[in-house]
Amino acid sequence: MPVQPSELMKQVRRIRIATARLVTEQFAGAYHSAFRGQGIEFHEVREYQAGDDIRTIDWNVTARMGRPFVKRFAEERELTLLFLADISGSQAFGSRNRTKAERTAEITGLLALSAALNQDKVGLILFSDRIVRYLKPARSRTAVLRLVREVLAAEETRHGTDIAGALRFACQVQKRRAILFLISDFMDHEFEKPLLYASRRHDLIACPIVDPREEELPPAGLLECQDPETGRTFWLDATSASVRHRFREAARDRQTRLDALFARLGIDTIRIRTDEPFAAALHAFFAKRLKRLGKGL
Repeated sequence: MPVQPSELMKQVRRIRIATARLVTEQFAGAYHSAFRGQGIEFHEVREYQAGDDIRTIDWNVTARMGRPFVKRFAEERELTLLFLADISGSQAFGSRNRTKAERTAEITGLLALSAALNQDKVGLILFSDRIVRYLKPARSRTAVLRLVREVLAAEETRHGTDIAGALRFACQVQKRRAILFLISDFMDHEFEKPLLYASRRHDLIACPIVDPREEELPPAGLLECQDPETGRTFWLDATSASVRHRFREAARDRQTRLDALFARLGIDTIRIRTDEPFAAALHAFFAKRLKRLGKGL
């Protein structure tokens, strides 16, 4: 069912307040350091100083002035963040205080607000088994709030998940290199080739999101279950230790294969859970990035 307007605005307001505090207190500097610009651009010419690289000497200015001058360059900081948010039926699931869709909106809001404070552009692709909505990247705090609102307001769908299609669409609409955050529970298959292609064209970061009840089945008796993406119903005997064991092992195997795929393709990940604050996961992600860049957090 669609979220009621009053409830939607209440959720947007909560996320705006929470993420603004986190960005101000913890993540603004880390975001700026962890993501490089698109390249370098000419900044100025100044007189040569001892220790300057002679390869940066501007010979035209040097000849005109009669003494050596060097070119200085600055990082071209403007970035584009594009969020690919899975809104298929499974995203409506949540066994604790947050559904996967709500957690997706929270992390989208935090990262998008960090981008806005750095004058970067943010855009959004909502997808299930098709592209549901595309918001062209824009630079403003209003754009950030719209991203959060769109994720929360997306109607629950019984359709499946097409990660490959979302990645292909992103590469079609975003020609210039960007930072792509792919937020999904990855309950899909046959998306490895588009994942590799997108990671070569863009800075792709996978954000697998999981709920604890998708990892461990409680001994809750005979359960009538429903597949949120197909509507198919079935019965599950949760009193059986062997059933719970197979459920747990299947979840672990799925996670292991997903981790191996990301590692093989060299894709960074931010693992998100609905039952835990996501600040620690973001800290770990930024720390890993900064270490690779030779910086400290």
